[in-house]
Amino acid sequence: MITGVITSAHEKVRAYLKDGGIAVDATSGQGRDTVFLATHASHVYAFDIQEEAVDATRCVVDAAGLTSKVTCVCQSHAAMRDIVKEPVRVVVFNLGYLPGGDKTLTTRVESTLIALKQALIMLEVGGLLSVSVYPGHKEGKKEAHAIELFMASLPAKHYVVMKESMLNRHHAPYNVFVYKQSNPITH
Repeated sequence: MITGVITSAHEKVRAYLKDGGIAVDATSGQGRDTVFLATHASHVYAFDIQEEAVDATRCVVDAAGLTSKVTCVCQSHAAMRDIVKEPVRVVVFNLGYLPGGDKTLTTRVESTLIALKQALIMLEVGGLLSVSVYPGHKEGKKEAHAIELFMASLPAKHYVVMKESMLNRHHAPYNVFVYKQSNPITH
């Protein structure tokens, strides 16, 4: 089931990177999304707050021969605008906890919302934000609720927001995709 969520996200992301572009893996984890992005993007910035995750990402990136296309950053995704200074074609979030790691260390509502707002600012017109959400644990449920409220508030004039979920499995992971149609005027 989780594989289905990630496979679906990758299918959508691939279409947006067919001509390359800059990508951000906001939650690099074990590096699988980073490697996927690096095979399609011109360059990838991969963020994680856990040194263990950053090391795992570097290992799989190196093994795939993609080192020159990836910048690994051991910082919160909430700091992505401080690091990435160029327009981004795709931003991917795979929320929750590090598979095989400490399940008490999860993405958190506060930093995730900051990072999502930053991602939308950084995203170029015509770009895609992909968020895989895991409401099956306590923090994930809080995060899912906050993300849905935030995404529902985005102006339809500038963003198309889609939720892809299973109707008969209430705690199953799901995807939210945001397509940026135009730049909102910010003051």
